[in-house]
Amino acid sequence: MKKWIIWILVLGALGYMGYGPWKAWRARAREADESKRPSTASVIQTNISFAVNAAGEISPAEQVSVRPEINGKIEVLPVDIGDQVEKGSLLFKLDDKELQQQRASNLTAIERARLELAKAERDYKRADEMLADHLISQELHDNTQTTFELAKNSLDRAQKELAIIEERLTKTEVRAPFDCTVLTRPISAGQAVSGSGGFNSGTEVLSIADLDSMVINAHVNQADVPRLGVNQTVEVSVEAVPGLLVTGVVERIAPQATIRNNIKGFAARILLKNVDRRVRPGMTANVKIPVASVENVLAVPLAAVFTELNPETGQMERFAYVQNPTGFERRPVRIGVSDFFYAEIQDGLAPGETVSIELPKDQRDKPSKNLAGAPPGPGRVVAAARATGAPPATASAPRPAEGAGAGGVAVPAAGASNAPPASKIETTATSGTAATSGAAGGAGR
Repeated sequence: MKKWIIWILVLGALGYMGYGPWKAWRARAREADESKRPSTASVIQTNISFAVNAAGEISPAEQVSVRPEINGKIEVLPVDIGDQVEKGSLLFKLDDKELQQQRASNLTAIERARLELAKAERDYKRADEMLADHLISQELHDNTQTTFELAKNSLDRAQKELAIIEERLTKTEVRAPFDCTVLTRPISAGQAVSGSGGFNSGTEVLSIADLDSMVINAHVNQADVPRLGVNQTVEVSVEAVPGLLVTGVVERIAPQATIRNNIKGFAARILLKNVDRRVRPGMTANVKIPVASVENVLAVPLAAVFTELNPETGQMERFAYVQNPTGFERRPVRIGVSDFFYAEIQDGLAPGETVSIELPKDQRDKPSKNLAGAPPGPGRVVAAARATGAPPATASAPRPAEGAGAGGVAVPAAGASNAPPASKIETTATSGTAATSGAAGGAGR
């Protein structure tokens, strides 16, 4: 028992003795890391464009389930899956032998009705003459007239019955309503089918669609719908066809929100014209909807823009820390369009100035003010997440705060510094454009 106690004491002493050097080593490593990573960035001129993304499934703009209108048996089925059919071409034909026999019988009935009408007309005219000469009674004349009227009715009924049969005969042939492609063909020749007026709305013989005109039924997040408009041009990429970019037009936007994958949004119908033959119904498409873009404007990384609540006015103030010979000065800025990486500076900074992408050390030691809608607490200064037309709310880009207007930015809750670890920040500028890698443009995260 005493041995166990001794061993425990020895291990505890060793651990205590080793903890101090380990802690000091960690502190030195942290300081060395911080000394290597950049903490500033330059005000540059670049192009900024922002677009929201949505995904949807491609489907034909016109798709028809072809069913016969009358009962019958498939006699001719000249098309199969994948066939391209011109408008007016035969899709299938039903056996019409029984209807042809009924038509022949109706023709005979019409001929008989005509003969009976001719005889009744002659009798009626003779009865008129005999009644004028007082050779027959009025009753006999009236009977002759009734027979004549009945004969006319019989002929009219026989002709209408023939018209019905001929109409049914035209329905034995089903032709393509437009230039189309056969998608499915679940029925074979010789199989009996029911008409559309029968059970289960009839038997589907074919399904056809116009593959030259496709639509994408996309689900757009409710925060992005206000920036989307009918007849707006969008860029579409198809996952199954790498490198293919298609231009689409927003055709319709649903007025009622729906929930898909626990995300509330609105259904948008995007029309694609003259689609590449490699694009087929059912493929997944990614839609890029341009929201805002500016060219050759002053910009800084998102991490360089800070937002703080002014307790006197109750408004959010946006500012940057600009480097001067003695350190950093706080300067108010006005923000325009931003993307995931850069924010447009409309006022407050000049080209070539250096700004801090993290809270200066002298500011970290001061008690910070409160963020709008946040309880008092230390380190509540945060980076501007995005300006008008900023990215949708995701793990890397919060949505606008309530009341954010044109040129304004929204802010997420953050710690004392709005910048990610500076070791992950790397900015380059070439030919008037800038690109940020790592977390430099992720200050909105």
